[in-house]
Amino acid sequence: MDGRQRGPRPGARPLRLLPLLLAAALIAPPAHAAAPRLTEAQARAFAQKQEAAWNARDLDGYFALFTRDAVFIDQTRDIKNGGMIPYGRSGLAQAKAQAAKFLAGATSMERGVVDKVEIAADGRSARLIGREVTTIQSKGRTRRACADTEQTLVQVGGEIRSKGQTDTITRCR
Repeated sequence: MDGRQRGPRPGARPLRLLPLLLAAALIAPPAHAAAPRLTEAQARAFAQKQEAAWNARDLDGYFALFTRDAVFIDQTRDIKNGGMIPYGRSGLAQAKAQAAKFLAGATSMERGVVDKVEIAADGRSARLIGREVTTIQSKGRTRRACADTEQTLVQVGGEIRSKGQTDTITRCR
């Protein structure tokens, strides 16, 4: 022997806890674990939730389903020249104010159909493509308005939210 002390250094703790710590790290999910993937069923259910809130005239509930930076676009196709003719573009607060003004003088019932759901490759967003027929009663008359619709859904804090909606006015079929 060379006279040096063998074993743990003075004041050092044995490594008995190391295997337990490693096992716990392997079992526990990482703090930055990816959000669950969006599914087509979730996207379709979200669209139904939007429609139900709108038809119930629950503007707070309806607009709570959108992100703070949501953009709403109304447009129509330019049949003669191609392209689109914009009718309007608004942010969340402006869209909510316009909806409240509209519903103050009319009743509106929407029926939507989701024709296609495109889930992004990473599963964190989905694009909904569909159409809607809105029956509007105002000033003693009833009319229908039809539109092709498109919106992108994302997950925010574990909840599904829409980034806004583009409605392209069409002839009712």
